[in-house]
Amino acid sequence: MHGTSDPTPPPPPGNDPAGLQSFAVLLRRMNSEFNRISHEFAQSQGLHLTDMQALVALLDADPDEGPMTPGRLRRQLDLTSGAVTACLDRLEKAGHIRRVRAEDDRRVVHLHYEEAAKSIARDYFRPLARGTEAARAGFRPEELTVVARFLAELNGELAMLRSDSPRQ
Repeated sequence: MHGTSDPTPPPPPGNDPAGLQSFAVLLRRMNSEFNRISHEFAQSQGLHLTDMQALVALLDADPDEGPMTPGRLRRQLDLTSGAVTACLDRLEKAGHIRRVRAEDDRRVVHLHYEEAAKSIARDYFRPLARGTEAARAGFRPEELTVVARFLAELNGELAMLRSDSPRQ
């Protein structure tokens, strides 16, 4: 990972550090940095950004929903069947995933993130983990609980924007 020693950018403009404008700037900056890091990893592995999104979806899949399938991945990433197939072909060829037919229904394919590929990603993203831990170290446990609650709520709101239900 390159650029992990860049200086921290100045705080966002505005008088209210907890105001919507400040949050928007900080979230955009964080998203931009995560995208940059993901793009660098994808390039280092000969992958597309969509492939990275698929790997993250596999890694973060809710085990209560069962194994990830191409159809579920297609819906989550809002891709066509052909685009998912091309993505999975690239990931499988690069050794990041494997497709396994379900024992009870051979028509169903389960997607598994290969352990060796997880290790490669873990090594690559270790500086990000260290940086995250360094940032967390500056907060009390109760503050981190509030931050985690905020992020969970924001992720829920973002998921609702992605759903088919109309928003007001």
